[in-house]
Amino acid sequence: MDSLSKTEFVSVCVRDPRLHKDDLWHTHVDYEICLHTNSMCFRKKTSCVRRRYSEFVWLRHCLEQNALIIELPKLPPWNPFFSLRNTQQVSQRMKGLQEFLDGVLHTPLLLSDSRLHLFLQSDLSMAKIEKCALGKTRYTVAEAIQLSNRVYISRLEDKVSCDSDCESSSSSGLGLSVDTPMRGSPLPFFESSDRDPELFSCHSTSTLIEP
Repeated sequence: MDSLSKTEFVSVCVRDPRLHKDDLWHTHVDYEICLHTNSMCFRKKTSCVRRRYSEFVWLRHCLEQNALIIELPKLPPWNPFFSLRNTQQVSQRMKGLQEFLDGVLHTPLLLSDSRLHLFLQSDLSMAKIEKCALGKTRYTVAEAIQLSNRVYISRLEDKVSCDSDCESSSSSGLGLSVDTPMRGSPLPFFESSDRDPELFSCHSTSTLIEP
């Protein structure tokens, strides 16, 4: 029992899709990523953040740069006919995103990438994750994670003169906008008659971390 209790694990869950209205003509969906772990690799043992599909694409592109010969897990394919109201499509996408994270977290070499940790355990935009990982922000990676969702990061940024860290939008380099306003009040994702309870439940998967 003692050896079992010392086994490191990480459990990740992608759930709760929400529809956000960016402006009069544009909307996007984001998903809650909940992580629970006892691994020393992670600053926080429990965390929840919200990310959208294009941000997952950005993360995979970043990890691919450092993966060398490692074959990264696939993301669910981009679908030009993806419907925000199609519960089956949304459910399949969430399942694919979770399988992607399960695969990433099961690869010890990838756990050394600070961008992965900021993606999973902070609410920084992609542009600020990149700068933080390069040491170009007034806060460290540890501070960004530990003080996520607090005003501390905003106050640190306010001390900086209006430079490239004050951007309001950015691009992943893949032609996808990844820093549009995405933390606003969400709209109801489905009408009450269409709501699928399985989309809002968490089917987490625990991944044992090899010693």
